[in-house]
Order: sequence, then C-alpha cells, then structure tokens
Amino acid sequence: MSLLNHTTDNSLIFQKMRETFLHRQKLVNDPGRSVDILSSFPRFLDTKGLVDQDFTLLFDDDTSSRLLQKWDLFFKPNVIKEAKQLTSTPELRHLVQSAESPQGDDLDEETTYDQEMASLLLLLHLLPPPPGGLKSPKISASDAVERLVVFHKSCCSLEEHLRNQQGRQPYLLAVGSQKSKIDSFYITMDKHLIPCKAIRFLGACDELFKAHFVFNLSYDVALVNFYTFLQTTVYNIDVGKMKESPRLRELRARLLNHPGALTPCE
Repeated sequence: MSLLNHTTDNSLIFQKMRETFLHRQKLVNDPGRSVDILSSFPRFLDTKGLVDQDFTLLFDDDTSSRLLQKWDLFFKPNVIKEAKQLTSTPELRHLVQSAESPQGDDLDEETTYDQEMASLLLLLHLLPPPPGGLKSPKISASDAVERLVVFHKSCCSLEEHLRNQQGRQPYLLAVGSQKSKIDSFYITMDKHLIPCKAIRFLGACDELFKAHFVFNLSYDVALVNFYTFLQTTVYNIDVGKMKESPRLRELRARLLNHPGALTPCE
C-alpha cells in the first residue's frame, strides 16, 4: 500500500489496486472503517478508471459494460417514447427536445444538457422520487435532478463548491463552459472529487452508479427508483431481490414489450 500511494506509474497503480481489492472490500463493508476509504486509498482521487476496475472485479466485464452497450440502442429511444406519454410541462418538453435533437442543433446550449443526459433525466421523470414521510417533504423529479448531476462553470473554484457541499450521497459534478460542452466529470463524495475517466455523460453516470457498489453506499432517497431501475433492469444485478415500486415494475414491463426489446438476461 505504501508503494501504491507513492508510485507515479499508472499501470502499477492499477495492478496494486487489483491486488488490494479484497482488503478494500473489507474496509468498505466495515461500518467503523468505511469512512477512511479515500484516505486509505487516495489514488481514487487522482487516477481515472479505478472505480470501473473495482466494479468489474465485484461483478464481471459483461455486467460492467451493460449501460454503455444498451442505453443508446434500446433504452434511450423507448424512454423518450414513454416520457411523451407523461403530462406535458415546459421542462419535460425541453428534455424530450434535447434528447431527440442531434448535437449542434439550435437549442439553448447554456441551459441544455446533451442527448444522453437529457434521456437519463427523462428516466428520472418517469421514476420520480417516492412520497416523503412525515419528516421529509416530497421531492419533485425536477428537484431531484441536482441530486444526480450539478453543473459547474469551469471558471469557478472546485474547492469552493466542495466547501459548500452538504452531506449527501454521491452525485456527478459536470465541469464546463456550458451544459452542452462539458470538459470533465467528477464523482463528488464526502467533500472529495473522484475524477471520471468518461468524457461523455453516459459514461460518467455509469461510473457514478458503480461508485455505490465500490464504496458500499446507499442510494439517495430521492433517486432510489432511478438507481434501482438501472441496477435491476439495465445491469441485471440482484433481479428479483430488490424492493421495487409498482411504477418501476410497470415501466420495465412496458419497455420490454416494445418492438426489439431485450430479454432481461440479454
């Protein structure tokens, strides 16, 4: 671990992270020590791709690649179709237009995420946050967006953003000149930034989802339906074991009944 924390050889970092994987899993599954994971393994903070490697070691290459392989070809067009059936709002119409518009189309680039992110946000509208309890007011899908992704102007200080971060579950920090032109992505966790290797929104969301398993983190309560859908329906993890809302099960049934649908084991 001493070599791991001091070497500058990228291939050696990946090798030593593989060799210390089981030890790291013991740490993240120990409630008393899980908070120390980023101080014990600081290479997560300066080496891209380590979250993806740990997730693949937890599962396998096939599971790890499912979102990137299936989203554009199958899930995205069918999520857009389903979203058009929702009660129309200006925000929803804007997201549908963004999800369907080729890059470079005449949309407001300052306020519009690209096709990939717009389609993921449509999924969030299809699977909004569950009703709040007595002590927690209900959160709308619109409010839940910033629990998934926060846009950060590239000219502004990342340190200041971290100082102002409230204690909450991990989310994506998308850094760029405008929402349609993101230069880099980070997973924000415990006032730390884990750099994503992805240069596209879909890949960054893939890494964000995987971070929950790599660091043994629960889903944000406002995003539990969204993440559970990805877990069971896209990645096929713990199918039949996870508690799923009726709305989630209904959406999966409709998506899998679309022409050209994938079977759950594909």
